[in-house]
Amino acid sequence: MKFQRLALIGCGLMGGSFALALREAGLVHTIVGFSASEKTRLRAVELKVIDQACTSLAEAVQDADLVLLAVPVGAMHSSFSAMRDVLQPHTLLMDVGSTKCDVIAAAVATLGDRLSCFVPAHPIAGKEMAGIEHAEASLYQARRTILTPLPKSGIHRLQTAHDVWAAIGCHVSTMTPEAHDATFAAVSHLPHMLAFATVNAITAQPQGAAFLDMAGPGFRDFSRIAASDASVWRDILNANKTEVLTQLALLRTALDQFENALKAGDTAALQQLIQQASAVRSAWTLQAGNACSTASEDN
Repeated sequence: MKFQRLALIGCGLMGGSFALALREAGLVHTIVGFSASEKTRLRAVELKVIDQACTSLAEAVQDADLVLLAVPVGAMHSSFSAMRDVLQPHTLLMDVGSTKCDVIAAAVATLGDRLSCFVPAHPIAGKEMAGIEHAEASLYQARRTILTPLPKSGIHRLQTAHDVWAAIGCHVSTMTPEAHDATFAAVSHLPHMLAFATVNAITAQPQGAAFLDMAGPGFRDFSRIAASDASVWRDILNANKTEVLTQLALLRTALDQFENALKAGDTAALQQLIQQASAVRSAWTLQAGNACSTASEDN
């Protein structure tokens, strides 16, 4: 398995790391890239992440047999539209978006008879630091990538997508788009929102800065993902808002239980709530391939 031309759409952390990983594995001959920012494109060439910077998305995709769409989920629709007329029938097209139902809807609405090229993907990897400067070939090693194939994807193209991610060190699994978005609303999108909200709640107080000066490892570990890229997470939360709102309602119910126990001075109920969470967390172990920092897509 070797690709002649990888078109990298979005030369940032995720896309850049994918390009470096493929090059290191000897899976690609030429890598071209496009980002909306000329500075980013030129920086990608300077860092030898890509061989050639293209001035348009269509120019990059032309004649590519592998395309990776590594842009924020809010930019997927326009990206699909821009590549539709130049995408070759044999090309494998994948994305790295953290939501899937909206991305697939955009693909269905725009790609026409090239929809069969598309195998939606979500590598569970990233860093808080976005940008091409932070790209590294090892980013996907021992991480999980989830594929949410379409009926039109076909067995051969799905197998190729599986093999690509496996070749750069990923544990690959498949889910339906609906199951994917519900799952990650619970275990990724809601925790990010909670981290953002907690930091904002502290800093909104007159003594917020002083409180942060006293924070220790517990706050550091809990709030780490609050340092994630704002535009990326704006798009993710908005794209998956139905599932995120469902999770927020469940969180409010859980918080109400704690609040009611405190107001009532019911220490037995408070202890039970804590013990319940402690038992679940103590029994939980990180599954192989799920050790990730945070999702970060770049354009």
